[in-house]
Amino acid sequence: CVRAGVQGQLIPPHANEIIQKQGAYHVLKNLWLTKGFWGLYAGVGPSVARAFLVSGSRFSAYEGALWLCRWSGLTSAGESKVGEEGPGA
Repeated sequence: CVRAGVQGQLIPPHANEIIQKQGAYHVLKNLWLTKGFWGLYAGVGPSVARAFLVSGSRFSAYEGALWLCRWSGLTSAGESKVGEEGPGA
């Protein structure tokens, strides 16, 4: 990934040493030449898996809180409690 390439450049060990840092364009060009198109997507799998787990846990927490509010009667007057059948059932 381009960001990791730019951020992962060496830092000079001594203050008087100068290392020419490459910009995002040069890192992108080097990545394209060495790893090709799929090099741009390196590391996407773990990131997507993390997003899936975080989103799933947030959704579950929201649904649990909503169920608890409906069960305890903290919702607006027009909504029924969980387990009660509405009109026409």
